[in-house]
Amino acid sequence: MWRAGRLRRGRLGRGAALGLLLAVHAVAAFEPISVGIAIGAASALTGYLSYRDLYCRFAECCREEQRLNASALKLELEEKLFGQHLATEVILKALTGFKNNKNPKKPLTLSLHGWAGTGKNFVSQIVAENLHSKGLKSNFVHLFVSTLHFPHEQQIKLYQDQLQGWIRGNVSACASSVFIFDEMDKLHPGVIDAIKPFLDYYEQVDGVSYRKAIFIFLSNAGGDLITKIALDFWRAGRKREDIQLKDLEPVLSVGVFNNKHNT
Repeated sequence: MWRAGRLRRGRLGRGAALGLLLAVHAVAAFEPISVGIAIGAASALTGYLSYRDLYCRFAECCREEQRLNASALKLELEEKLFGQHLATEVILKALTGFKNNKNPKKPLTLSLHGWAGTGKNFVSQIVAENLHSKGLKSNFVHLFVSTLHFPHEQQIKLYQDQLQGWIRGNVSACASSVFIFDEMDKLHPGVIDAIKPFLDYYEQVDGVSYRKAIFIFLSNAGGDLITKIALDFWRAGRKREDIQLKDLEPVLSVGVFNNKHNT
């Protein structure tokens, strides 16, 4: 009690001190026991809040209600991501809308396509850092690489069970967890089926709500189609920045559907 009270006094500013001075005369009107209980409760509450704040300064905490700094994300994408105007626009709009919604109906899913070296992993890193300060090193950001984590086709059932358990456990610990799946075009068919129930419009799945989680899928599938569209625009004398999402969605849907590793 003494330590909590001491910590509370240390946090008082001038305005709070003035408030105490103005309250001196009012204290006399209360019973001594009532005043003691009130002060004790206030000290305990302030001590609890201060302890959590202090703890989160030294250890990573899941701040589910923390708002996205959209201006910082926009600036970082514009300054660090070159030649990817669509990625900047779509990601900024999707993340801002999702994080500003206190009661989303389903998790946010982002699917990034393009050849290796076009910036998919870099974008996912920027997104992770803007959602959780430690980025890819955060306890609340989880990266899966198909060829590393799911290499053997004969163990698909084991991968499904492990993946479901991992996602369920981590979303239970932090509702705003981020899951990144790299090399989706190399993922064995059936593995991703394990998480499909988590991505849909369900209030809860087995007692856990996944509606505040974010899933990011990275794939080389459709890279050749994106290149062809960009080349067609160039031949027509149009700028790369003239390409709109509606120009890519139909061909990407066909390309991803025809990829044998995409479900």
